[in-house]
Amino acid sequence: MSYNGWTNYETWNVALYMDNDYESYQLARTCKNFQEYRKAKNLRGEPLTGDYVSLFDDRLDIKELDEKIQEYHQGHSPYTEYKAGT
Repeated sequence: MSYNGWTNYETWNVALYMDNDYESYQLARTCKNFQEYRKAKNLRGEPLTGDYVSLFDDRLDIKELDEKIQEYHQGHSPYTEYKAGT
C-alpha cells in the first residue's frame, strides 16, 4: 500500500526527515546514495527519524530514497524552491 505517493509510510517518513532540517539535507547532498546517508547518520548516533522509524527498516524502498538523493545532486532543494510571497 502506498503512502503520500511513496511506497509505504516508512519510506515516506525517512524521505521527509532527509530534508526536514538544513543539516540533514546538507548531509544527504554530500552522500552518493541512501546507504551512505544512513551509515553517516548512524555514525552520528542518529539511526532513527524523529518519528522513530529506523533508517535500517527492511520495509524501506531504497531505490526511491536513492532517487531522492539524486534529485539533490541535480539541484533540487526544498530550501530555495519555495519562497514565501512569490
